[in-house]
Amino acid sequence: MFGKRYRLIKNTLKHNVSQVLALTEKNIKLETRFKFHLVYGFINPIITILMPLIIFNKLFSFNETFGPWTPENYAVFVLSTYNLYLLKQIITDFPVNLRQEKFWKTIPALLIAPFNRYDLLFGIYLSHLIIISLPFILFFIMTLIIYPISLWTFFFVIFIYMLIALIFSGIGLFLGVFALSNESIWRFLSIALKLIFWASCISYPFEIFPESVQFLIALNPFYYIFTILRMAWIQDNFILTITDYWFHFIIILVAAIIIPIITVFIFNKVFKKYGIVGY
Repeated sequence: MFGKRYRLIKNTLKHNVSQVLALTEKNIKLETRFKFHLVYGFINPIITILMPLIIFNKLFSFNETFGPWTPENYAVFVLSTYNLYLLKQIITDFPVNLRQEKFWKTIPALLIAPFNRYDLLFGIYLSHLIIISLPFILFFIMTLIIYPISLWTFFFVIFIYMLIALIFSGIGLFLGVFALSNESIWRFLSIALKLIFWASCISYPFEIFPESVQFLIALNPFYYIFTILRMAWIQDNFILTITDYWFHFIIILVAAIIIPIITVFIFNKVFKKYGIVGY
């Protein structure tokens, strides 16, 4: 009995891994097919971080500080913003790719066949990490040179980045099903997400906003996710960071577990009810 169960688990795991790897390879080929779009995705976050960099360099010249951010450590904020934007691209890229495949009529072979949606999720996750790996590693190394951290903090920060990527992959899958089944809802949700990210302190420190806006930001779970990433780096003591920002740490752990589960459930329900609409 135990041997049969072990072989079943082993075969199931092997099958799932092969599906994830196959989908990863497929997504990488699809993403790299359009070279300009790929390069644009690497350059656009640089343009995004230039404005806060210019503004705060000017403000720091007046001996201003903003919460924990000073002229000495602000590079951590800016460079982490670039990498967060790289990860965030999966939220928009995945539904766009699914929509393209819908009109190329290649999507039914993937979704109508017996295909585990979690394999789809992790295929998205892995392929995106591979695609953005070069610029991500470059900016990560730049941050290390400017503001060095210990080995334990290094691994903790990488762990946080991986959790964030998993959260973004789940959101991308959530938008993806509406790109297939109801494009109007997809567009509406995309606009709503832009507003949520605007009020997340992804580009600007929390302390520069007026109190009325700070109240709204404090309701945004992404604020806590981005904050613990940056605080882990500048505190350079992951135990201290978890102790000081335990609420932030709980939010990112819960989000990394719950969001993929919920989005896969919604994907299955919506796709089963509406299917592929818009050929």
